[in-house]
Amino acid sequence: MQLSIIKNAAVLLFAGGLATSASISVLAQQGATDGQWRTYGGDAGSTRYSSLDQINASNAAELEVAWMWKADSLLPGAQATSEVTPIMVDGVLYFSMDQRRYVIAADAGTGETLWIYRPDEGARFDAAPRKIHRGVSYWSDGANDDRIIFATPGFNLVALDAHTGRPVTSFGNNGIVDMLEALDLDFEGDMLGRLGNSSPVVISHDTILVGPAMGRLTKTNAKGDVLAFDVRTGEKKWAFHTIPRAGEFGYESWHNNSADYTGNAGVWGPFSVDTELGYVYLAVEAPTNDTYGGARPGDNLFSSSLVCVDIRTGERIWHFQQVHHDIWDYDNPGQPILLDIEVDGRTVKAVVQLTKQAFAYVYDRVTGEPLWPIIETPVPQTTVAGEWSAATQPIPSKPPAFDVQGMSEDILINFTPELRAAALVEIAGYTTGAMYTPPSVVSDTNKGTIVIPGFGGGGNWQGGGADPETGFVYVGSTTNPSIIGLAPNTPDLAKPNDPDFSDYRMTGAPTQLPNNLRLLKPPYGRITAYDMKQGSIAWQIANSDTPPGIQANLTAAGVTDTAPTGNPSQSGLLVTKTLLFAGEGSQGQPIFRAYNKLTGARVWEGAIPGGNQSGLPMTYSHAGRQYVVMAVNGNAPGQTGNAARLVAWALAVEKTDDTTAAAD
Repeated sequence: MQLSIIKNAAVLLFAGGLATSASISVLAQQGATDGQWRTYGGDAGSTRYSSLDQINASNAAELEVAWMWKADSLLPGAQATSEVTPIMVDGVLYFSMDQRRYVIAADAGTGETLWIYRPDEGARFDAAPRKIHRGVSYWSDGANDDRIIFATPGFNLVALDAHTGRPVTSFGNNGIVDMLEALDLDFEGDMLGRLGNSSPVVISHDTILVGPAMGRLTKTNAKGDVLAFDVRTGEKKWAFHTIPRAGEFGYESWHNNSADYTGNAGVWGPFSVDTELGYVYLAVEAPTNDTYGGARPGDNLFSSSLVCVDIRTGERIWHFQQVHHDIWDYDNPGQPILLDIEVDGRTVKAVVQLTKQAFAYVYDRVTGEPLWPIIETPVPQTTVAGEWSAATQPIPSKPPAFDVQGMSEDILINFTPELRAAALVEIAGYTTGAMYTPPSVVSDTNKGTIVIPGFGGGGNWQGGGADPETGFVYVGSTTNPSIIGLAPNTPDLAKPNDPDFSDYRMTGAPTQLPNNLRLLKPPYGRITAYDMKQGSIAWQIANSDTPPGIQANLTAAGVTDTAPTGNPSQSGLLVTKTLLFAGEGSQGQPIFRAYNKLTGARVWEGAIPGGNQSGLPMTYSHAGRQYVVMAVNGNAPGQTGNAARLVAWALAVEKTDDTTAAAD
């Protein structure tokens, strides 16, 4: 182990791992409190809400860049992108950066680096899936034992002293827990590269919860169990089997004992916790293989489900499967949002799950009962030999979908008759239909199935935000079709007798018009505000103006007057007392905006220095000044070679009013 010093901080090199945790004493639905941002989602319930109001509609136009933290100033060769959301506790920002998952502490007022911790996992890092990371977690015993906890790409759990960045020696093995050794393992193959992590760990009731991020599109893999550890010692407390073992509830939903060898069904997005109930809400992904499930007939619990678990014991309280036998990769990537809302004259402790398929599923988070009927609806059935498909899928009656669902002629581009005709020609030969039309085999007469929403959603890991005062829920989405075509695996592509390989592999590519215009009507990206008291859409807008590239293609096609098209990207959101902050997402322009959260009217926009939005924005108050901070790509359009950065916006010091920003 090497040790060097940057200012008053340790830079540590080790061959182990990292972990994240957070101590929360406020109720989930209150939003961030005390001017701080102690968890990835702002609070345990992932509302992404803060009541800070120093920055408001009357002065947002005066926002300026207060400081930037550039990854390449300390991490030579650092990645050009980062999906991190920092946390802020007692005047210090904590965040991870780069694929190797450096952890940094920085001054909340200036961005000055206080300490940096560098892991080195060797071959375990090299083989790790899903190296991208979204943040770290904080825990305190209230008596100066303050920790930063996170998981490494190689699936180690690490606890650091929040003041120094040094590993907590009383935790695990000198600050590190090898989580591969903690698995309830029933997989007989080599575990190297099969489990990783991409999201902050969650901490409540002195328990650290870790969900795996997984790779491999094969028939078999390790299972995505959720693990719980003691926050003080690192000792394993329990595991929740997202794919049940023999004799456990849900095992019978895997026909032909297919649960024995099927893998994945991890929880790669963050969890949410009702700290009062002691319940944690797990948004579970799809199982292997993403788009072909012939080797796993049945509904396949608990894949593509929302599962409520007692954080103290790991006992399942309730579950709801949102996709039976998922063959569209419609896993649940966004954090469940916990919100107390008044419906039909009664206050309901609700949980809202935003999904790739552009639904907002809303439940009573105590009982799991839907707030409005969710109807098992007949859906098209598979034509693929050897596949099994569910006869029905659960469709919410309220609220309405937040983006386009299913492929039909009605949603094709129609700026001109010529463009509509070109779109009709383009989709000829594809299988089309309502959402949940299954993948199809590519042949001389079929090019595959056009699926809307596509693999990336709809909604995705960016999730949404909520306003506990109004009962509004906000979500950014994209209208982006995918092609799912299946082709038989052949001896030159797979080993026919190897049980790790499926009978089919995925093929096909997105389609667009010959003049580079997109196939569907705009907007291509949206921001939707739900009034959850009514189960209705309050407003919906395009997530941007028409980008220059799209406008150039429209102009070349003779189209000069259109409404804003938006960008095909999910906007990351932040909710405050009066405003909704949003970037344009990772495929958008480098512009940051504030909207009136009740109407969607644009209040402010400003250029993002560096590149476009890549992380989710957060806010806090420090020394009487409110800041809004967001991770952005290092490269502006047309640039290369720059690393990711954090950008902090604030009002000029002389324009701040201490009475409107809580002290930290």
